[in-house]
Amino acid sequence: MDIQLRLEQPADYRKTETVTREAFWNHFSPGCNEHYLLHIMRGNPAFLPQLDVVAVHDGRIVGNIAYMKAVIHGDDGKTYEVLSLGPIAVLPEYQRKGVGRRLIGYTRELARKMGFRAILLCGDPAYYGRQGFAAAEQFGIRTADNMYAAALQVCELYENALSGIRGRYIEDAVYEVDQDASAAFDQGFPAKEKIGGTPSQKRFQEIVAMQKRADKHG
Repeated sequence: MDIQLRLEQPADYRKTETVTREAFWNHFSPGCNEHYLLHIMRGNPAFLPQLDVVAVHDGRIVGNIAYMKAVIHGDDGKTYEVLSLGPIAVLPEYQRKGVGRRLIGYTRELARKMGFRAILLCGDPAYYGRQGFAAAEQFGIRTADNMYAAALQVCELYENALSGIRGRYIEDAVYEVDQDASAAFDQGFPAKEKIGGTPSQKRFQEIVAMQKRADKHG
């Protein structure tokens, strides 16, 4: 399949938000917030337009990936800048065709050339393990509330990029979505049915539950 990758442009915004809405609707929970998240991310100082990439097929946007700056608060008292990946969205009819893999691989190389040391995200290890990510626990990296979480995944951008760095991963506050604001934003899109209890929602809950408290030494 012929897929072109390019930077998102302002004229793409509504199309990309629609793609994101279609990709995430009823996936993690009834409805979704990811299209609103993408909408508000673009105006955030931590947003990286250089890594805001769309996938295009036959002139149609079918996928998008976006990043934010984040930090690891090291156990050594230092702060290390890293990247948060997400949301990454691919239209349902284009999923499982390598579009997400292309988006990740392309932007990973861009991020490496920009000098970033690592990408972190919260996602399904079964998928991201195939995209070059590994469990953050292997690096001694925990969530903001000092938990080892199976969902927290890390991709080093060069060899030993996180060597000797242990600590808590702190993502930008933009990811703490205002549910009411998200619902109001969604009113501007065509109505869609919200469904609960889907297999993907059950899988999400299983992954979220897979966490444990780090000991006092991290």
